[in-house]
Amino acid sequence: MKFIELTLGSYIISHGYDNKNKEALQHVYSETFSKKIVPVSRIKSVSEKYILTDYVDGRWIYWEYEENFEDVKKMLG
Repeated sequence: MKFIELTLGSYIISHGYDNKNKEALQHVYSETFSKKIVPVSRIKSVSEKYILTDYVDGRWIYWEYEENFEDVKKMLG
């Protein structure tokens, strides 16, 4: 399994959708960033601010990351 090292901070957990099709989100704020090893197989998408990964029990998690977007693209390429 391939991994990349990222510096991650605050995140948003998507718990799914309610009966009105509104996404149920939980915001978790962090004052600092910390290095984490992330399995590439769990990454669903990358934007300039967030990296979206699988989480437990079918949830998704949007992580803020400190690296440059172009550098993350190169790591995944």
